[in-house]
Amino acid sequence: MKGALLVAGTTSDAGKSVVVAGICRMLARRGVRVAPFKAQNMSNNSVVTLDGGEIGRAQALQARACGLEPSVRFNPVLLKPGSDRRAQLIVRGAAVGTVGAEDYFLRRQELRAVVATELATLRAEFDVVICEGAGSPAEINLRATDLANMGLARAMQLPVLLVGDIDRGGLLAHLFGTVAILEPEDQRLISGFIVNKFRGDVELLRPGLDRLVELTGRPTLGVLPYTDDLWIDAEDSLGTVADAPVGRPGPPVGTEWLTVAAVRLPRISNSTDIEALACEPGVAVRWVSEPSRLAGVDLVVVPGSKATVSDLEWLRRTGIADVLRARAAAGAPILGICGGYQMLGTHILDRVESNAGAVDGLGLLDLSVEFAAAKVLRTSSGDSAGIPVRGYEIHHGRVVRRGDPAWFTLDGQPEGSVRGAVWGTHLHGLLESDRFRRSWLRAVASAAGRAGFVAAEDVSVAAVRDGQLDLLADLVEDHLDIGQLERLLADGAPADLPILATDVVHRSVSSRD
Repeated sequence: MKGALLVAGTTSDAGKSVVVAGICRMLARRGVRVAPFKAQNMSNNSVVTLDGGEIGRAQALQARACGLEPSVRFNPVLLKPGSDRRAQLIVRGAAVGTVGAEDYFLRRQELRAVVATELATLRAEFDVVICEGAGSPAEINLRATDLANMGLARAMQLPVLLVGDIDRGGLLAHLFGTVAILEPEDQRLISGFIVNKFRGDVELLRPGLDRLVELTGRPTLGVLPYTDDLWIDAEDSLGTVADAPVGRPGPPVGTEWLTVAAVRLPRISNSTDIEALACEPGVAVRWVSEPSRLAGVDLVVVPGSKATVSDLEWLRRTGIADVLRARAAAGAPILGICGGYQMLGTHILDRVESNAGAVDGLGLLDLSVEFAAAKVLRTSSGDSAGIPVRGYEIHHGRVVRRGDPAWFTLDGQPEGSVRGAVWGTHLHGLLESDRFRRSWLRAVASAAGRAGFVAAEDVSVAAVRDGQLDLLADLVEDHLDIGQLERLLADGAPADLPILATDVVHRSVSSRD
């Protein structure tokens, strides 16, 4: 088997990432040398790769599905939004500046060359490359700068499978309309559809899919059923809905639950840090965005942020900061991770991310942080009272003074802070260290007065993640037409795909160089 294809979506969060992960895992289980690729991602959920760069979290999961270590090759362009108009631009894993729409337009040729080179080397090294689009190809206002959807597909002549989320409603119109709005050369590459998150009897959908073939000339390769069991490694902030539970926790091992409220910051980053807690039986995790939702919970987590100073002000404006202070005074557990850790400190000096200068933190930890232009990007391992820990760091803020005891050591150096029942660290992925997580949860339960909570001894976050990847692969095996998928990989888009004529005159915008 040899080839490549692109999985695009009718909308953001339509299921592109999980479909790519499922296809990759299915092929890897068959012995195919397969790699993932997302030319350009926009997400504040990222990981540090072994080659010292930064990529989107979804591409790290897809690499795991392929049996590969994360690499900057799999996501050469990453945008990390810090505001509604500006984003940090990461190219081949390294931050190269902050851009707005006009800046990005001016750099499009440079970035196209980066994307083309990386995809070409992957295709030469692997049997199959499964590419993921970004957002939706129907965003024709962005076609001139498109690196990840039809711009990539047309440049590399990739067949495209279009995924739609039927759980949202209006799917058939989304599929038809996405094809119809594209210019003819782009339409020629849309080779088929995948329906995601279907509930009920698929035969009730069959007449609509048959009519879709009549209207577009394109088949539906499969209908993937809705399942509650897929939740780990959310790609971006769309997966962090306020008041929504995280995961599907099993019943407690002991007699009491441990409740966790994770603060849904406006510019939240690496929200996936809390997912390890949701893997634990008897631990109920929920996203919150207003202070009343913090009442009575056992633990509050303040996660990372791409706009630390701005999100700190949001905590104050919403009243959540006052609740955090009251919790700390009462000895109720709080955890801050990365940007959340910085907010819990006494002083922040930021002339890099926000240009706000000196800012007072919440004062729950005796900590001073100063932002530097160079970003810390590293994977690290360490020790906490004889228990191994590991994770990765992505931050501009440096600890310049720590008045509280360190939480643990990292690469032989003190890391994090502890004051009473308030903990903080810059280390992402810390809670995926299973022994450490269990030990810490016992301390949280003790501080929260939950003597009846018992930490399970057999939970492995890595095993949960692999179980979800295998579930995705099973869904692909059982519900997609693998024969048609293999033909698209081998032969590319069919030559006889019809062009949908509409009353709208298709005008090429991709030629505006």
